Amino acid sequence: MVKSCVCKSRICPYAQGEDVYPPFMEGPRVGTPSSPLRLAVLISGGGSGMQALLNHESQIDSPCFTTCVVISDRKDAGGLSIAAEYGIAAEAVPLEGIAQDATPSRRRVHEMALQSVLEMYEVEAIILSGYMRILTSNFLQDWNGLVINIHPSLLPRHPGAHAHRDVLTSGDTVSGCTVHFVDSGMDTGAIIAQSEVPVHKDDTIEMLQERVKVVEHHLYPQVIADFAAGRFRLEGGIVIWENLRHD
Repeated sequence: MVKSCVCKSRICPYAQGEDVYPPFMEGPRVGTPSSPLRLAVLISGGGSGMQALLNHESQIDSPCFTTCVVISDRKDAGGLSIAAEYGIAAEAVPLEGIAQDATPSRRRVHEMALQSVLEMYEVEAIILSGYMRILTSNFLQDWNGLVINIHPSLLPRHPGAHAHRDVLTSGDTVSGCTVHFVDSGMDTGAIIAQSEVPVHKDDTIEMLQERVKVVEHHLYPQVIADFAAGRFRLEGGIVIWENLRHD
């Protein structure tokens, strides 16, 4: 089951169509088929979610977004080779090559290097897909409302790196995934949409993880397509839905 943040008394239906979506007075540029929104996908591992996005992008007619680069904080991330197979630029920006005593800080120097790559590819919005680093407020101040993440639980329950373990430990009977805007906290940004899955009594972490991945790979590309088409934006920490079709 898909749940979306309710704003202005309406819920985004994730409808597909030929409607023209005018740009907002504020917020990100709205992509069009002739001038798609330029995305960077940030990963740390195998990139299964990234691959689902690339598949979606390749299968829809006239997408309003284009993935122009995949970036990892690990040189050995398997998702980099997958991106290359799709003909997408793949870049590694590892933390390991930065000195511990770097100025202003190792973390900020790493983000400055990341920013340089984003600028090189003229990126307009950032999609996190299994990216395991928390971005600082200094980095995000230039990307407010332009960074989106997916988390494998129904936030605000079970933030952090061990969501599936925490779900099973808590005895929850329902879990799922959450797409949200990114702030400098741990999975604390404004919630855009959620999708639920059941939790079974005999579930292992691996079993629950695979069940959640199915809905992740369905929901995330749809939300990203809606974002690029201008159907929602972040305003004052609240998700605002606009330009909705009623089927």
